[in-house]
Parts: sequence; structure tokens; C-alpha cells
Amino acid sequence: MLLNDVKKTEKGFNTKREILQQPEMWRETYDLISQRMGEFKRFLSDKGIGKSSEIIFCGAGSSEFVADAVSCLFVSGGYCNARSVATTDLVTNPEFYVHKDDTLLAFTFARSGNSPESIGAYKMLNRFCKNAYHVIITCNRDGDILDDADPEKDFVFVLPDPTDDVSLVMTSSFSSMAVAAMLLRDPEAITSQREKVAEASALAGNFFAPEVLDSVADIAKRDIRRAVVLGGGPLKGIARECHLKMQEMTDGAIMSAYDSFMGLRHGPKAVIKDDTLVVYLLSDDEYSRLYEYDLMRQINAEHNPMAQVAVSKKRVEDEGIKLDMQVNAPDCSPFSANPYTYVAYVIIGQILGYHFSLHHGLNPDSPSVSGVISRVVSGVKLY
Repeated sequence: MLLNDVKKTEKGFNTKREILQQPEMWRETYDLISQRMGEFKRFLSDKGIGKSSEIIFCGAGSSEFVADAVSCLFVSGGYCNARSVATTDLVTNPEFYVHKDDTLLAFTFARSGNSPESIGAYKMLNRFCKNAYHVIITCNRDGDILDDADPEKDFVFVLPDPTDDVSLVMTSSFSSMAVAAMLLRDPEAITSQREKVAEASALAGNFFAPEVLDSVADIAKRDIRRAVVLGGGPLKGIARECHLKMQEMTDGAIMSAYDSFMGLRHGPKAVIKDDTLVVYLLSDDEYSRLYEYDLMRQINAEHNPMAQVAVSKKRVEDEGIKLDMQVNAPDCSPFSANPYTYVAYVIIGQILGYHFSLHHGLNPDSPSVSGVISRVVSGVKLY
């Protein structure tokens, strides 16, 4: 499954190409961010932004899930007041998420920059808060959100043009925006991040191995009607994105859910039936894996899911856990040493969604038969 093997005439051409281009886009994103890091450091210094500042990460849909994953990593990096807030929540109920006396920095993730909620949240923060500064990370240099950007208060990163996915579904836009934000966690260490991004790009290649793609295609042919994706910490945000890929690329034919390993027990485990795919995104931290393995053993003992898939750097070898396939990378650095490798895990949801879409007779580029979902959300009226 090489990028130069993708044919324009095949169904889902854009989605396939955009999934496969991700390793290259992450490297190009590093180059773009590193070239502007001096400007960005001056921006932070001029605005008095540091690790104790109020920082929110914003987006809608897949862009919100970028915020979910990245905000965890900022907290672990010492940003004690970092959190994720959906633009859809900020627009409708700002008083529950920010204070009028706040001075804050808002990261906005936007593939197109044309979604009404992105523009509405940007304007609302400027009206509602005492001082609102913005870092806008977008894939579209012509996005509407940039029309209102204030060079005195905002810093804009426009990612490489190919990340502005043509497909309805976000793939390379999602992962590249995540990489871009992660590069901004420690501006002083940007040079040392090149090798880490390169390692994450290499890890992505494991998902494109013929044996992995053959297994995914085989699973997609089964009569799966539900999917559950599990992950903890930043991987919960990645799990959330994976669950959406399978649901939207099948036009809702596969109803999907996501949760943490521990959280699944508190009611959501009831969704696992004989027609369910369970995807486990495992940590490489030994303490966390104790809890993850316990839950996996319990699912195997109490349920009979149609398929089980694990993504784990260390191979899962446990008599109480039966897996249909797993993607491993035993020589890859642990997350604690290289957090960029978290991002590669999203590829499992992308390739499962792609193959499910084809199996259901749909076009992954535009899977919504009735058109009720679209590349840029519609039907939103701002007040």
C-alpha cells in the first residue's frame, strides 16, 4: 500500500492518499513549525504566556478530538491550566468554560477554517474575556477564520497544503494538527524534536504493512455492526477520533463508541455484543497496562465480540486475551520519551473505516449517501 500505487480512478482515492501521506506531512509540519519557532517564542514572551497561563484547546468534531489528545500532553509537560473545550460548547455556553476576567491563550484547530463554530468561538472569546490571545492551527490558507485574525493578538500556523484533506473525513489534517501543537509544547527544544517526529513517521509505516492491511480487510468483511475503541490519557482522544472514522465512513452502518479502559466498566460495557469490534489502544507504561490487561481479560471472559484488535508497541501475549490482529513496534521509543508516537495510533481507525466503507459499497471520500454530513458543517446559525 504505497503512496505511488494509489490510482485516481479507484473509489476512495483521496481518503487513501491522505491516509498514506501522513508520515511525510508530519515531517513537513516539523519543518514549517521549526522555521517559525523564533517568531512564536517572541509572541509568547510579548503576551506574558507561560506554563501557569490559562490555556484552552478548541475545535469541533475531529478537531475537538485533536484538542482532547494534545491538552493531556500539555498538562504532562507542566502546563497546569491546560484543558480541552469544544468550540461547540464555547459558542452556546461560554460562561461554563471561561471567565470574563480571564487572560487566556486559545489554540484553535481547524482543517478548513470555514466551520461556523470555529469562527463563532473565536469572536465570542474576544468579546467575553478580558484578554484573549489565539494560536490558530489550520490546513487552509484561505479559511474564513483567518479573515478576522488580529496580528497583534493572534499567531497563525498554516500547515502544508496537502493536509487540507479533500475527502469528507479528516485524516492527515487531524494528525498533522496534533503534531504541530505538540511541537509548541517546548519551544526551546525544537531541534531535538526532529528525530522524534521521524520516529513517529516510521511507526506509521507499521500500519501499512501488507499483513496488517490484509487482516484489516478480512475483519471489514465480517458482519460487524458495532465498534468500541478504548484508550487512556492522550490515547482516549485518539480513540475518540478512531470511533468517528468507522462511524462516518460507513454512513452510520457501524455504530461506534469510545471510552477509557477503566471507564468502560461503568455501564458502557453493555454495548459489546456478538456483532462488535473492540479496538484496544494500549499504553506502554507498565502500571497503566496492568489495568488495561485486566479489562481485556474481562471482556474475553464475559463477552464474545466478533473481532478484537490491539495496537501496542509491546506484543500482547496473554492466555486470557484472544486477538484477531495486533500492530506492534517493539523497538519504538516509549511514549514518555517520544509522545509524537501517540499520533500514529489513529491510523488503525482510519484504515478500518476505509475498508469498512468499501465493504458497505460506499465511497470513503463522500460516504454520506443522503448528504446529511458534509466536509464543512452546515445548518449552523450564529447569534
